[in-house]
Amino acid sequence: MSSLNEKNNVEKIAAHATDFEDHEATIWQTLRRNPWATFWSLYACWTIILVAFETQAGGAVVGIPQFRKDFGYEYPIGSGSYVIPASWQSAFSGAPSATKVIACLFTGQLADWIGRRYTLLISLIIAHVAIGVEFVATTNAVFFAGKLVQGFSIGIVATMMVAYVGEIAPLKLRGILTCCIGVAYGIGPLTAFIIINYTGDVETRWAYRTIFCSQWGFAAVATILWPWMPESPWWLVSKDKNDQALKSLHKLGYTGERGQQRLALVQVTLEEVKKETEGVTYAECFRKSNLRRTIISIMPMNIQSLSGIAFVAGYFTYYLQLAGYSTSQSFQIQIAQPVLSIVGNLMAAAVVDRVGRRSLTLYGNIILTSFLLITGGLGTNTTDLSMIRGTVAFILIYSWWYNVSLGSVAFSILAEVSTSRLRYKTVAIGLATSSAINVMWQFTIPYMFNPDQANLGAKIAFIFGGLCLFCIAYLFFYQPETAGRSYAELDEMFAKGVPARKFKSYRTTMEIQNEAAAEMVTGKQV
Repeated sequence: MSSLNEKNNVEKIAAHATDFEDHEATIWQTLRRNPWATFWSLYACWTIILVAFETQAGGAVVGIPQFRKDFGYEYPIGSGSYVIPASWQSAFSGAPSATKVIACLFTGQLADWIGRRYTLLISLIIAHVAIGVEFVATTNAVFFAGKLVQGFSIGIVATMMVAYVGEIAPLKLRGILTCCIGVAYGIGPLTAFIIINYTGDVETRWAYRTIFCSQWGFAAVATILWPWMPESPWWLVSKDKNDQALKSLHKLGYTGERGQQRLALVQVTLEEVKKETEGVTYAECFRKSNLRRTIISIMPMNIQSLSGIAFVAGYFTYYLQLAGYSTSQSFQIQIAQPVLSIVGNLMAAAVVDRVGRRSLTLYGNIILTSFLLITGGLGTNTTDLSMIRGTVAFILIYSWWYNVSLGSVAFSILAEVSTSRLRYKTVAIGLATSSAINVMWQFTIPYMFNPDQANLGAKIAFIFGGLCLFCIAYLFFYQPETAGRSYAELDEMFAKGVPARKFKSYRTTMEIQNEAAAEMVTGKQV
């Protein structure tokens, strides 16, 4: 018994010393020490490009004249212009969002059941099939079927890879790499819009089929690299597969003694988590301190869905055309949107740890709300060209600022706030609820926006701006600062019920123990 206790003490000292080293390292030191963990985190981001591409392509194809001609009807009669029926528009965008909700919740269970690697493989197989159905579609029903199936793939990838980055990203790179998820959500649309810019005026089915061919490229790269993808050491340890976890850590670059120390940290963290979680079911996400963690994890993602991104991302091209811009002009302007989004995401990655999660979400949302209200105000005048151009400018500014703030940081919060044992299920809940809100928007926006329906145009921004005002109140009172905190520290603070506005300055027992362990290992005072 004494030898067992001694072994446990040695493991705890190694774990605390490793955690201390993680905190003390600079970003560049962390990057040099962990190139493979960084690479596989970026691989996860690459798979998310597939999600972003599919999500954007579904709305963007509506802006292609040939697509509207092949799948829509002439409106007004004799005008030579075509529109997609609002019911089918809603179905094309709402169907994948609906199946994404189901897939997200199923993934939370599946990833804990068979592991992260094989869950991803299932999603890639589904993606290849769904893209094929979309490519060959010549009727609304077949195209709808492809979108419906694709929702399962994007739901699995979106859920699993966000949590996967949270598990394998080194502490000092966690904020940056989770913000890269936002970059992936910008690269997908940018690629789609560049393709549409060159093929959108083609008067054959290749005007839109080229987009689906490109999707196969993203899926193919992810599939080719999949056999070398390391399994999550956190999942392996949770299944008592410590030897395999050590091998996985070696693949992530933690070789020799560093691998043993990292394994000890994972073991100690998961052991402490068991005190607050009785199991790994969805019900556990709503018990004890986990309820608070679940709410804090998922709310920024839900605020994303309430802030108008569903309209800005899915209907900007169509809005430009309705506002009087030509098809080629609308596609050229549209390309600026994902470029600004990527710039915003990169800026967020640079400041997410310096400025912090709370400040970027709270103050970012305040500024975002003002942009929406200004856009809605400008949209009340539909005859003044300068006003129309003003709405276009503010939608583009929105795209940039959204990604500097909420668009990027929500992924960091979602990936890091939940407890380690429940991370995949919490991410699943966050993305499922966010997608459920998007389902509502996808079925209602066409009726609010389309010229043959309510024809709100840019005035639709008033709706999103009003919702954001309520979100600001939530963020002020309930959003804590989690930047720079290890999972063990977050576990401790949530277990103790530390108030949200005291998170930044709170000194944890874990920090004190880390310093003591570092002194024991190095023999130097810290």
